[in-house]
Amino acid sequence: MHTIFGCFRPFSACAAFLLALPAGAQAQNFPITPAQQASAAQTARSGVALADLAPNAPDSHVVRPGDTLWAISGLFLKSPWRWPELWGMNLQDIRNPHRIYPGQQLHLDKSTGRAILRMGQAGGSGAATPTVRVSPRTRIETLGDASIPTLAPQAIEPFLAEPLIVDEPTFARAPRIVATQEGRVLLSRGDRAYALGAYALGAYAADAGGKPLTDAKGEPLDYRVFRNATALRDPTTQEVLGYEAQYVGKAELRRGESRIQSRDQDGKLQVENVPATLDIVASKEEMRVGDRLLPEPPRELRSYVPRAPSSPQSGQIVSVYGNAIANAAENQIVVVNRGTRDGLERGHVMAILKDGERLKDKTDTARPDIKLPNERNGLLMVFRTFERLSYALVLQVTDSVKIGDRFVNPD
Repeated sequence: MHTIFGCFRPFSACAAFLLALPAGAQAQNFPITPAQQASAAQTARSGVALADLAPNAPDSHVVRPGDTLWAISGLFLKSPWRWPELWGMNLQDIRNPHRIYPGQQLHLDKSTGRAILRMGQAGGSGAATPTVRVSPRTRIETLGDASIPTLAPQAIEPFLAEPLIVDEPTFARAPRIVATQEGRVLLSRGDRAYALGAYALGAYAADAGGKPLTDAKGEPLDYRVFRNATALRDPTTQEVLGYEAQYVGKAELRRGESRIQSRDQDGKLQVENVPATLDIVASKEEMRVGDRLLPEPPRELRSYVPRAPSSPQSGQIVSVYGNAIANAAENQIVVVNRGTRDGLERGHVMAILKDGERLKDKTDTARPDIKLPNERNGLLMVFRTFERLSYALVLQVTDSVKIGDRFVNPD
């Protein structure tokens, strides 16, 4: 049993207590969508058909550190993306699928002819974990690290700080590094750089949408450094859907840019631009003059509840993330040609289809062209969305995934 701040109750009650804590005192309270609530409520009433269980679904499972919601869902169900239904099977004890903790025991009850997942002891009737009383004392725990994640954090978290999809005008207006100390060609962590925003764009910068780098109150001080906005094209239409900027590091603004005005001996007005001062605080690659700056985006509440889309979805893989990578394997990142405007959401799971081979029918003397059917090749899950594009993690794959491969709803 976990005891937090003198909570002498069964673990499920303590978890409910955590959910009632004020904002800032609890782990991030990820949202649960109405559709997920409805699915969970329906399953809580009727259970899950035994045919939908995984062939080797265990009678019970004790949640351990290192478990993920995706793995536990796959342990009990044939389709891991049906996690909301697994959550609904235990709706009274697990009120939020983001609040599953090591030490909880999940017991699969099939006595009614339907599968119901309960909290309790294996072989029992699903009774609540017995109360254990301990001597009162204060303990401090990091609440945000207690619950298990949906997916292994190392699969996605490092990636979230890197690529960014922007439109071409946004990238063109972005401030750029214009100089270095002592004429250095390459920059890395600990080096100082100088950059210009609006003034770097000429006399009509304001009309072009440029904005000077300033350290005024309320303005961003943390920036990501990018290079080479690469066009992402639809594999079929070749339409440019957006631009992916190559992440190379991070910089912190120390002093904003300014202008110095003076008059020469003939009384002619002279204007000198004074670049902003930045310190390089992190580097993935060495930076150089000409690299662009974009403000560090706010940290999001990252909720990855794997689920099938509620509406039909289909599309293609636009690119595989990483330099000179043509094919993707399990746990690699791909970009797909659907986004928020198409109804794609974070957590949506799709089936990957391998494009059927095109060949000649050698059994026919006319040798007509034929195309073999597309074959299911694995699963991917969307974890970051933009208007027309999304990033997805390849969860399962039987063969390599390549640009142009299609995806559809998993069912």
